[in-house]
Amino acid sequence: MKIDAPVRGIALRDVAGEAQRYERMGFAGLWTFETTGDPFLPLLPAALATTRIGMGTNIAVAFARSPYASAVAAWDLQKASGGRLILGLGTQVRAHVERRFSAEFEHPAARVTDYIDCMRAVWNTFQTGARPQYQGRFYRFTLMNDFFNAGPCDHPHIPVFLAGVNERMCRAAGEVADGFHLHPMHSPAYLREVIHPALADGARRRGRDASALQVHAPVFVVFGDSPRERERMERSVRKQVAFYASTPGYRSFLAYHGFEDAGKQLSAAMRAGELERMPALVPDALLAEVAISGSFAELGAVLRQRYAGGLAQRASLYLPVPADADEQAWQALTAGQPATPSA
Repeated sequence: MKIDAPVRGIALRDVAGEAQRYERMGFAGLWTFETTGDPFLPLLPAALATTRIGMGTNIAVAFARSPYASAVAAWDLQKASGGRLILGLGTQVRAHVERRFSAEFEHPAARVTDYIDCMRAVWNTFQTGARPQYQGRFYRFTLMNDFFNAGPCDHPHIPVFLAGVNERMCRAAGEVADGFHLHPMHSPAYLREVIHPALADGARRRGRDASALQVHAPVFVVFGDSPRERERMERSVRKQVAFYASTPGYRSFLAYHGFEDAGKQLSAAMRAGELERMPALVPDALLAEVAISGSFAELGAVLRQRYAGGLAQRASLYLPVPADADEQAWQALTAGQPATPSA
C-alpha cells in the first residue's frame, strides 16, 4: 500500500519546502484540496521542488471549471512534474455548485462522466493533433487551431480519480475513471460491500476491468503515545465526523451502519446552530467505524491491515503531518517498518 500526505493549511510560499519534506519522509504522494484555495496552484511549486513524490487533487470541483480548463491545468502540471500527476475530480453537492460556483449540477453522475470523456478528448488533440470532434450530452470540444494547442507531453496518460460516496457516483467512476477517492466517512465493510460492487458494475457497463482501478482512502486517525495526545486528536476527529454526518450526502453510509437517528440529531443540531453540542452526538460506535486509533508505532500496521486484500491501494491521513514531525519515524511508517518517534 502507498501512503500519501495531505497538503492542508500551507501557504503557497511554503509548499515547495513542505513537498520536499514529504518526499524525504517517503510519502508516495501528496494531495491538495479545493476548500479555501485553488487546488492546482500548490502543485506547481511542489512539482518543481521534487523529483519522486506523486501529487494530485483530492479534489478539484469539476463543475466549477470547464473540461477544457481542467485539461489545460492538468496538462501543464503533468509536464512540470515529469508525469507524476493524478487529477482527482469531484462533483461537490448541488447547493455549492449552484450557489457558490454558479454552475450547472443537474444529473451529476452522467455530467461528470461526459466531463471526463471530453477532457480526454482535449488531451488526445494536444498529444496527436487529432481534429477535435467530441460531442457529448453536456459538453463538446470541436474547435482548435495551432495557436491554442498545448502540444504533446512526454507522459500523455494522466490518471483521473473520481470522488464519491453513494453507489451512483461509484458506478460513474467504474465507467470512466482510473481510480476512486473515498471520502473519509467510510468503513472497510462499506467499501467491501457497497463501493467495490458499484465500481465493478460501472466498469462492466463499458467493458472495463474493475481490478485496474486504484482506490485512495483518506483516513481519520486518532493516535498518540499518551492518553492526553489521543484525547486531543479524538476531539478534532469527532468534530469533523459530526459535521459530515449532519449533511444529507452521507445518509446512505449512516443507514448502512444503523446510525440514521444520529444523523437526524446532528442535522437538527446543525440547523439550530448548536455546533458545540454536535461532537458529543457522534456515537462511539460510529467513530470506531470511520477512524483508526493507537500509538504512533502501531499506525502504519493498523492502516495497512484495515485495507488488506485489495480494499485500497493508497491511503492518507486526514489530518496534516505535524510541522515538528520526526522525519526518521515517518520514513519508517511509510516504508512499513516499526515507527517510533524519538523523544
